[in-house]
Parts: sequence; C-alpha cells; structure tokens
Amino acid sequence: MTILLLNGRVHSPAMPDASAMAVRDGAVAWLGSDDVGRVQFPDAQIVDLEGAFVAPAFVDSHIHLTATGLTVAGLDLRPATSLRHCLQLLADFVAANPDGTVWGHGWDESGWPERTAPTTADLDGVAGERPVYLARVDVHSAAASTALRRLAPGLADAHGFSAEQPLTSDAHHLVRAAARDGLTAQQRRQAQVAALDAAAALGIVAVHECAGPEIGGLADWNEVQAVGHGVEVVGYWGEPVNTADQARELVARTGARGLAGDLFVDGALGSRTAWLHRPYADAPDCCGNTYLDADAIAAHLRACTEAQITAGFHVIGDAAVSAVVDALGRVVEEFGAPAVARCGHRLEHLEMVTEEQAHNLGAWGVLASMQPSFDALWGGTEGMYAQRLGPERAGSLNPFALLASQGVPLAFGSDSPVTSMNPWAMVKAATQHQTPGSALSARAAFAAATRGAWRAAGVRDGVTGTLVTGAPASYAVWEADEFEVSAPADAVQRWSTDARSRVPALPRLDDELPRCRQTVHRGVAIYG
Repeated sequence: MTILLLNGRVHSPAMPDASAMAVRDGAVAWLGSDDVGRVQFPDAQIVDLEGAFVAPAFVDSHIHLTATGLTVAGLDLRPATSLRHCLQLLADFVAANPDGTVWGHGWDESGWPERTAPTTADLDGVAGERPVYLARVDVHSAAASTALRRLAPGLADAHGFSAEQPLTSDAHHLVRAAARDGLTAQQRRQAQVAALDAAAALGIVAVHECAGPEIGGLADWNEVQAVGHGVEVVGYWGEPVNTADQARELVARTGARGLAGDLFVDGALGSRTAWLHRPYADAPDCCGNTYLDADAIAAHLRACTEAQITAGFHVIGDAAVSAVVDALGRVVEEFGAPAVARCGHRLEHLEMVTEEQAHNLGAWGVLASMQPSFDALWGGTEGMYAQRLGPERAGSLNPFALLASQGVPLAFGSDSPVTSMNPWAMVKAATQHQTPGSALSARAAFAAATRGAWRAAGVRDGVTGTLVTGAPASYAVWEADEFEVSAPADAVQRWSTDARSRVPALPRLDDELPRCRQTVHRGVAIYG
C-alpha cells in the first residue's frame, strides 16, 4: 500500500517546496505538491498533515540505554539546585521506593551554591542501610552509601577510592557494578524499553549504544541487543585489543558494529578525570586520569585497521586528544590514509582539539561524535568548564565550526543520561554555541544529527537520513509554529526558505522546541 502525506512542509533537498510525500514499501516513493499527489496516487491511504513539518528522523550517536531508562523511570537528580535539594530528592525517592538498591543519576555540584558533592555520610543519613549509587552527571564519579560499598570487594584498595568523597576510576567501576548487580532483570528491561520509548517520542529512529566491560558489562549489552524495539540499536563495544585476530573475534562474539564508543582514554572535566597537559585551574595538583597509554591506543587502532573494523575512543582532555591523534598518525604511516578512512574510526566527545589536529583528523577521515548540549550546560565564562579550566582554555572547547571547516565528519548525540535526548535541543545548542565563532549553521547541525549520525554508523549510501526518492522512509512529523527566514549578524547562520535557494526550511529554535506528532522508521510507525 502507498501512503500519501499531504498538506505539510517536507524537509527535502531534492524539492525544498514540497508539501506532499508518498511512501511505499518502506521507502520514499515520490515528493511534490498536494494536487499532483492526489492524481498520481489515487488509491493511496491519505494522511492530512494539517500543516505539520516532515523531516528526516534523528539518530542519537552516543547513548547508554539502561542508565537512561533508570533515570527516566527512577531517580533523576539533574534538577537538583543544591546539595540540600539533592538529598531531599533522594529522601523522597527512598520513601516512595522502600526496597532494593537506589540508582540515581545527574547531580552536578558545579552549579550549586555549596559547590560540594554529596558524601557517604550524607547518603547514609538519608537512606540508612540501603545500598545507594548516585552518579555525577558525567558518570565518571559517583557517591555511594556504606551499604553499597560493602558489596564491592576490593573497593578500598582500588584507584580512585575515597572513604567519604565520590569514587572515581577503578573504584567507581567496582561500586557501579555492585549497584548494577542489585537490579533485577525486570528492572533492567523496563529501563531499556523506557529509554527506547522516550527516544521514539522525540523523533529518534536509531541510537548508538556505547557499551563496554566497565559501563554495563556483557550481560547488559546482550539484554539491550535482545529488546526488539522499533528504534534501531547500533552497538559499539569499548574494549581494547592488540591484534587483528582479537578484533575479529571480539566483534564476532559481541555482534558490535565496531570496537569503539566509550573505550576510555580518559575521564570527564566535571569529575576532574579528563587527561590534561596542564593542571586544572581549581585543582593545581591534578591533571586528570589516563586509562590507556599511547602504545595501547596505537595497538588498538592498528589491530582494528588491519581487520577493517571501526575503532574509536572516549577522549576529552587535550593530553588525551594528543595521544590519540599521535597514535592515528603512526597508523596512517603504516597503512596509509585511505585504509584508515575506510574503517570509519570515530572519536567520542573530542572537546579539546587544536586546528592542526582537526586538519589531520579531516585528512584521515576520522569522525567526531559530539554532544552540543555539553556547551549549553557547561560552557560560557562562568560555567563548569571555566571553573575547571579557566576562561581561556574553556573558550576553546567543543569547536564545531573548526572541525567542520577542516572536513571532519560530525555526528551529534546526547550521551544520555548525561544530557537530554531531545535532538532539537542539540541542534539549537550547536547553533548557539557560547563561544563566538564555534557555532554551526542550523543546516549543518541538523545534518550532523541525521545523515551524519547514520554515516558514523557505517551507512554511507548517500540517501539514508534524507527525504529523497528511494531513501528509507524514516521520518518524524513535527508541530512547529515558525520557520527560519533570515540570517542574523552573528555566527549562527540561518538561511532563506525561498525555494530558489534549494535549501529546505527548518523550524525556528527559540523558546519552544518542535513537538513530535509521529515517528516512522522504514515505513513503520514506532510512535504516534
């Protein structure tokens, strides 16, 4: 059966003034005007869009589904405005949920008046003998109650241990695993389905699950792969290898799209675990953590390149970026730039990168999977970045325009539950970067959240992620009141909706973001 969508705005580079679209057998069959569509497809099922906006569906290039679902359906601490408020949210949750391990996420002391993280004693005072795991917003440190700490053997001897302060590094991995073991299989499945349902309701048809031994473990990975939801899950497994045979065996065993995603070279700036060349401004004796050295990074890249498998790393600090780019250079010398580019190697976050490094990454075809909402949350002269690094270094973070200008392919994601999955919020953040000169045009930002994210997943057919004849019918229908019609004077470049420009319109992203009415993936409605 052919479905004919009429009376809307269709975001298509092939026909920017299209008001109708026909879908047949899971693909876009035609684009044009309402009158022509009615004549050409007289037997089609007709859907009146009533002026709604139809656009390629979004893809989230970096997500953690189980943790996202536990936040959606559980204890979300991102709204906490102070330590006291955080502990009150915990107390309310404990009272409403009297049994089992408490899993919470999202506290961020950098925006609190106390600038003080919750301690073990704080959690014990609220939850008593309940195991409590409260991850910081960046998920690179966590506060843990005494009861939970007892469930993590060897914790006191692990790197990153503190008796009262939040745990980092190996200690954090141990206590997170203990907290995860306290969840039932039903709790985990409910969380995974809740996360995928939330994605579909936001116009997202595919997500890149960034998993690994220290993140959720193999059991969680297998559970996510078995959910069978309408939202497509593209999985990456972050575990280092030393040989091509090891790489092939690990991909065969896990079914991963690549050995990439959150393979940690370092940590995060908020937890002061990102690896820096110079110390943190607010911790002069600290340069962060190093989880993989230069030789291990090069070995992983060499093995994956030889096996023609996508490799990648979680990399944030400037020292970490330098180590990865230097290792890539060694592999390029050995195999050649075309062989490296064919693998589609990818770097997650890539917040601190120089112009020379960006130039090399573009020349080698390395993709940047980035999170624009990081800048919206923590950028600016007074944000968390400035607290940790000082205003000068903070102003160089997340340079989207620089990377795009050097030919680095961009893919946008949320790193949920770290930031909201709302893809329009990501596009808005990329166009309203808090550092002048670092923003993207709305067109480029939208592309990074659609076809750019498909490309990062290895889909390079030239049509997936767009609405053109023959492309997969993966789209979302949005309610949006206004569309961009002019270009402001600053770096946020918008464009004309005049059909002669051959550039399709996008909604205006000011106070109210577009509202999703329906999400369709390959012709099948998965929401609405």
